Amino acid sequence: MAQTDILKTDCAQCAALCCLALAFDKGGDFAFDKNPGEPCRNLSGLRCKVHDRLTENGLSGCVAYDCLGAGNRVVQEVFGGRSWQDEPRLTRLMMEAFSGMREVHIRIDLLREAAHPPLAPQLEATRRAFLDRLEQNRWNSNELNAFEVGLALEIDIFLHQIGVF
Repeated sequence: MAQTDILKTDCAQCAALCCLALAFDKGGDFAFDKNPGEPCRNLSGLRCKVHDRLTENGLSGCVAYDCLGAGNRVVQEVFGGRSWQDEPRLTRLMMEAFSGMREVHIRIDLLREAAHPPLAPQLEATRRAFLDRLEQNRWNSNELNAFEVGLALEIDIFLHQIGVF
């Protein structure tokens, strides 16, 4: 994934993880309720049957959502192209990895934004080290599960320290 931006969403390289893992409540952005782990009723294989008409179908929340490339990275990097649809035993594992990778990608996005305005040299070195660690790591399920209670907290404290939060 080094040749493209890892935060770029590529649904063709995913397994519709957002359509599986995410929950939503009927309201202004969604026309119906959906529980986490329940495939969206509009999902047909790995594609949305109403993707070209999401807003018209009361699903503007889907239009606004961006996984920041977490879905394609989980499917391709963590699971080697395998899918929960072909191997149902992977469903929970892929949902957990998707959640963890989304958190990794949120931190990457925040760390990238933290470069502007320029930071003091020591803070910039810390920012760059965190960013390099997140961008260059080849993640596995165990690392993603551990991320939120370890490295994510360190990054959040740093981001708070420099005024991002």
